[in-house]
Amino acid sequence: MDIDTQEQQLQKQFEQQKYDEKQQLQHQQQQQHYFNAPNIQQSQQGQTSTNDYNQSLLFQRSSVSKGKYTLKDFQIMRTLGTGSFGRVHLVRSVHNKRYYAIKVLKKQQIFKMKQIEHTNDERKILKIVEHPFLIRMWGTFQDSRNLFMVMDYIEGGELFSLLRKSQRFPNPVAKFYAAEVILALDYLHSHNIIYRDLKPENILLDRNGHIKITDFGFAKEVSTVTWTLCGTPDYIAPEVIATKPYNKSVDWWSLGILIYEMLAGYTPFYDTTPMKTYEKILHGKVNYPSFFHPDVIDLLARLITADLTRRLGNLQSGAEDIKSHAWFSEVVWSKLLAKDIVTPYEPPIQSEVGDSSLFDQYPEEQLDYGIQGEDPYVQYFTDF
Repeated sequence: MDIDTQEQQLQKQFEQQKYDEKQQLQHQQQQQHYFNAPNIQQSQQGQTSTNDYNQSLLFQRSSVSKGKYTLKDFQIMRTLGTGSFGRVHLVRSVHNKRYYAIKVLKKQQIFKMKQIEHTNDERKILKIVEHPFLIRMWGTFQDSRNLFMVMDYIEGGELFSLLRKSQRFPNPVAKFYAAEVILALDYLHSHNIIYRDLKPENILLDRNGHIKITDFGFAKEVSTVTWTLCGTPDYIAPEVIATKPYNKSVDWWSLGILIYEMLAGYTPFYDTTPMKTYEKILHGKVNYPSFFHPDVIDLLARLITADLTRRLGNLQSGAEDIKSHAWFSEVVWSKLLAKDIVTPYEPPIQSEVGDSSLFDQYPEEQLDYGIQGEDPYVQYFTDF
């Protein structure tokens, strides 16, 4: 599991805005699920639109997650992934005996790498989003040195690992994963959340072979535009590299790169260094392999384009322009959302026993978890 998206920093230095907005919206009433929301039509008289309804519904959910768990609630089994900010562990609840993944981030490293705002955004967004193809976070806690995020354990491993093993996916397989990603991104965008780090390493497969997008370290609620330079080099949109203001358009560019990589086995702008990759992205020339279907070439040409007036997903009809494209003609979107479709690959794992055979092995180390004492970063993570 890749928890190290922040290590993929751009060559440029950028200043983070000071995190000074702490939303703690507490509502006692039970919240209605996004997909059960009534179909509210917009009128010229200023009635509420469906998107406005959904956005307000989402952020009525409490984003507070303090005090729900402690380290004593879990037995740490093994490491699932490592990075400069910490580790992800497979753990087992001492109460219900179920397996979870706990993401542990070192406060000192977060502060040093100026990732305070990103880390707080990740916690807030994961606490309130709810979708079949997004990772679920159950709660958070902290000690004087570390932040802990309790997530669902997704046994099937990374899409990245499956892709490397397969070298490239057949057309129907790539289409299946792309379609589930589209539904997840459309949900996030309907709530003014941009994801900003789409790539195979951040897509997990559940026990049945459906996707779960994980690692929201760069996700952000943006109602207008933002300028922050972040992401993974091969997937970054040209408007981000050019330090132009951007919004949801960047996720649809990344979708195009993801589809290309799933079908070809490599990304269209790959080069030996990030700066050379950025130069290729800004140049914008895409070479399509001869085995690409004409429909997918047409789709990718409309996604991997610097012209925001032509990029699908960024136009008036939003994600519907992508969903109605010829390449997705056989997809029944309502069935896909309900997971009422046979997946192209079912991970060979034993369910509900903490099977971690599809994750790489990492050397275990002495953990500094649970230490209570002076915390020089206490003011930065008050909501954990």
